[in-house]
Amino acid sequence: MQSSKRVKGHVIVVTGAGGGIGEGIAKRVAEEGALVVVNDIHEATARRVSAEINASGGQSMYVVADVTKAKDFKFLVDQTIERFKDLSVMVNNAGWTHTNQPALDVSEEDFDKCFTVNMKSIYLSTLHVTPLFRKRGGGVFINVASTAGVRPRPGLTWYNSSKGAVIVASKSLAAELGPDNIRVNCINPVFNPTTGLSQEFAGGPLDEERLNKFRASIPLGRFSSSLDVANAALYLASDEASFISGVCLEVDGARCV
Repeated sequence: MQSSKRVKGHVIVVTGAGGGIGEGIAKRVAEEGALVVVNDIHEATARRVSAEINASGGQSMYVVADVTKAKDFKFLVDQTIERFKDLSVMVNNAGWTHTNQPALDVSEEDFDKCFTVNMKSIYLSTLHVTPLFRKRGGGVFINVASTAGVRPRPGLTWYNSSKGAVIVASKSLAAELGPDNIRVNCINPVFNPTTGLSQEFAGGPLDEERLNKFRASIPLGRFSSSLDVANAALYLASDEASFISGVCLEVDGARCV
């Protein structure tokens, strides 16, 4: 019989959790008994999400850190261990996109930022969290990628490729770290117009014409929500998924079929 608290006692860090998908994941796993570390680069948003979790009866703390910097990532991990004495699930959700535009028009600065936020953060996560997982006898990485890494949309070439790198890295790490009882999976959400980067992703204001264009590409006829992605993360974090590793779970209404 399924427990009513599916991740009870798990210590789960969620990066980029000050809003959007990250906030949804943090709140959902808290509902299911996790001790949650809300990470964001913006203190006000991280503090708000953590406070709302605690006010709802959950347990959380917030840590302000830039997950593209090694010293900040180490600080995030150190603060987690100091407070909760453990770290069992690492959700790498922080992401960024360049504006939807021709590949030749994307600046070198925007290219660098895209790969630094989307990919280097996962490299740093692997460096700083894997030793802890090995020491405790196992753990879970969940990397939020995108359907863009599987079925690219025009105008987002460098974003698409950064998310493709996340997918391949996740599969490779699953194979490499499996003998240490470390599971590595990723989630591929489809377009969500409520996230902070949605206008850049769409290439302009989210008027009905743009929304209809994106909606028409999703067979189930609606956009993804933060709750959709959070439920997928909850499953992958739980013991129900104890034999699931190296998988990319598409939360996309059949967009990638």
